[in-house]
Amino acid sequence: MAPVLLAACGQGGASQADKGDAYTLGLYTSLPIAWNESADIGSLLASDGPIHWALPVLKSHGEFVPLDTLAASDGTLPLPQDATLVLAQPRPLSPQENVALDDWVRKGGHVLLLADPMLTAESAFAPGDPRRPQDIAMLSPILARWGLELEFDEAQEAGEHAVSVDGVALPVNLPGRFRLLGKSGEGAASGKGGYAVATCSLEAEGLLADCQSGQGRVIAVADAAFLENPLDSKGVAAGKAALEELLHRTRMGM
Repeated sequence: MAPVLLAACGQGGASQADKGDAYTLGLYTSLPIAWNESADIGSLLASDGPIHWALPVLKSHGEFVPLDTLAASDGTLPLPQDATLVLAQPRPLSPQENVALDDWVRKGGHVLLLADPMLTAESAFAPGDPRRPQDIAMLSPILARWGLELEFDEAQEAGEHAVSVDGVALPVNLPGRFRLLGKSGEGAASGKGGYAVATCSLEAEGLLADCQSGQGRVIAVADAAFLENPLDSKGVAAGKAALEELLHRTRMGM
């Protein structure tokens, strides 16, 4: 999808953030958040369609920038260095995107990553259709770079339930868990010799990873179920509370 189209989708809805607290927030996702699931461009850009509940939350923090690539023509990630990037169930990253993302984070970028090993959200498109959201997160290269591996327990029972994260109930459904690869150490600063460039800690039995990479930070969650569109207002409220808390935590220390 062309950048100009994504920019058009991101327009509208002035920021609710106070100027002193506002920041640039980028979104890179396969989920229908910035635009609706549609079979044609006309429906995609229609302003009268339902708005995903997460979109106003993301826009309220300042300048909202939907992205269709993480590597611009010069090889850099196209966001200011003090921005926050939300990576919500993105499609597999190209080698250039992995390099750009790693470099941007180490120089001070902050990332909220939602990597779901078994997406439970329904889609209008059949498996294999490129318009369908990414069913299985495939981010092994950048996760390994940060010293993480995403695992999935196939024996777990399906069904939404809440997990407490920083005192907020995070709705999950068939979540994964992160495992530390144990390659941080003296080589972490350079990333050479197979060492990770980040130092991470795990919480909630591996559901959340909090990583420091250079001057930047990554908050990674092994599930994206809370970004689904629930049918009731209670579910929307729970999703908003979880998203706000995760964004706040991602910005901590800035």
